[in-house]
Formats: sequence, C-alpha cells, structure tokens
Amino acid sequence: MSIFKAHLSQMGAYRPPLEGRSPQRHTLLDFNERTIPVSEHVVQALTDYIHSGSLQTYPHYGDITEQLANYCGVNPEQVMITNGSDQGIDLIIRASCSAGDEAIIPGPSFAMYTQCAKVENLHIIEPQYSRENGFPTQEVLAAITDKTRVIVISNPNNPSGTEVSREDILKIASAAPGCTVLVDECYFEYTRATVSDALEQHRNILVTRTFSKTWGLPSIRFGYVLSAAENISALLNIRGPYDVNQLALVAARAALDHPEYTHSYVSEVMNKSKPMLEGWLKERNITFWPSSANYLWIFFKNPEDINKELIKENILVRPKADRDGNPGLRITIGTLAQTEKLISCLNKFA
Repeated sequence: MSIFKAHLSQMGAYRPPLEGRSPQRHTLLDFNERTIPVSEHVVQALTDYIHSGSLQTYPHYGDITEQLANYCGVNPEQVMITNGSDQGIDLIIRASCSAGDEAIIPGPSFAMYTQCAKVENLHIIEPQYSRENGFPTQEVLAAITDKTRVIVISNPNNPSGTEVSREDILKIASAAPGCTVLVDECYFEYTRATVSDALEQHRNILVTRTFSKTWGLPSIRFGYVLSAAENISALLNIRGPYDVNQLALVAARAALDHPEYTHSYVSEVMNKSKPMLEGWLKERNITFWPSSANYLWIFFKNPEDINKELIKENILVRPKADRDGNPGLRITIGTLAQTEKLISCLNKFA
C-alpha cells in the first residue's frame, strides 16, 4: 500500500527526451531554447559571483522584483519570482484547485499543465486547437461550469505556435470571474503579445513567464508570475523563501541589464530564419501550423525517416503527433546559419 495519494501511482512522470543532448555536438532544434550561448555579460556576472565567496549564504532577492516590474510595465507587488515558470504553473494550479475540480486545458499543449492538474486530481476538459481555426475560444467558453477552477491559455501555444488574441483571453476571463485564468507567456519576447496590462481590470488573470527561452537560461531555472497584488501575496504564502537560487538571480539581473543580446537574437530568428524556413515549406506544399513563435509544427510525408536522417546530421528536432495521431516534427528555429544548414539537410531527403 502506498503512503501517498492513491491516484499518483496511476500517473506517468513527465520525462522529456534530454538524454545525450550536447550543444557542442548537436544543433539543438528540439526544445525551443536559444540555440546559441548567452552573452558574455551573463557569463561574467556568474563567474564574478562564484568567485565572490558567497556561495555558502542563502539567496537574497534584493530589487529583482522591481527590475522585472520595470521591464514588464507593472507594479513590483504584482511580481513573484519562481524556480522556472514550471513552478509558477504548479503553484497557481495548487492554490486554485481541490481534488475533483475542473480544469480547462485546451490541447494539444505543454505537458506540464496536465501534469500539475493530475497531481491535484482534477477533472481535465480539453477543447482542441486546430490548424484552420486556431484557439478553440467558443469551446472553452461553452465548457465553463460552476466546477471550473482554472483555465489554462498557452500564448503562443506549444507545440503549434498558435497565438491567442487578447480579445479572446479577456472574454474568457470575463466569462469566468471566479475562476483562475492562467496565461502562459513563456515566448513573450518573440510575440510581444501580453495581457499584463489588464491585471487590475481582470484580477483573475495570472501570467507566467520564463528566462528559459529567449534569454537562454533554462539551466538556471528562473521565471516569474504577474498578477493582481492580492494574488501574488497569496502565492508567496506557498512558495518557499529560498526556492529561487542566487545564481539564477545573478544571471537574470545581468540579462535584464543587457537586453540587446536577446533582442538581436529574436530579430534574427523572427525576421530572417523563420521566413526562410516557412518559404521553403510553402514552395514544397509541406503542411505546417501557422506560428507566432520560434518553432514550427511540421507534417512531412515521411517524418520518422526525416527525423532519423536529421539525427545522423547531428540536428535534433522534437517528434510531436497531433490529436489524430498523425506524426509531426516540431522544429525550433535558430540562427540564419543554423536554418540554412537545416534546409540543406532537408533538401536531401524531404
């Protein structure tokens, strides 16, 4: 007999295929990360801290919430830092729900949403995205009941890259005023789409963001939550006092002090690399989902074979099937040079 909640033994762990990945050996187009190293400013800040003789002390957060508030255009009391955005997602769902409550999580989407919901033993409603119609707004609205406690909106969605309109997000928040609306904006720097300016008018909205994508810092686990001050205060009662490590704070501060390295990378990906790959796919009538982010969900005629050939070329992408089981490949878009290499390889066998 398990000493834990009975339903946990029926779950499966979320195990992303990380084994054997190497930025020295591979072109990593599989996890939507920044595909090149971070700036020297970040590296130097981390090096200086390591040599400062302070590793033996507990983290002290200082003015990081003020710095993030300034970046996001909100008040400091509307910001909470987290151990990656995954912790923010987990805390929000834990704070909002009890066993048996309903969660609306449109799919297919990021696996952590359902993982966190299943830990809380929630009943999950999954309206489906479609390539033709995008986000299932009407289905989400129709699914709201008095049992609904959380609605998750990934903007843009992963793996499809679908952007959800501001109008639709606010419509959903208005339709469920007693329900948490979790808006995951982890790709914000690519889209600039946000509802962070609507937190006072819609106090049931909570936004999660991360430094794991455009900022290129997934290994240090730094994210944050934006919401009305009373929501942040409640979440701080759950988050531990030292959950975010000091190296994450050092790196995040250095990144925010020198945003140009992120802006230039985003510009290259979105204005050069992405149009190049989209153009190549359109020329060959290869199906892909419209995306506002740094990745494309592509449905080749022979995706398994293409994936095997790309691995031989040391290019890693992410197999992702759609709701009907049709196999696709989600491909992260990197620099212009990396995209040229990808297309050169695809020309051989796609």
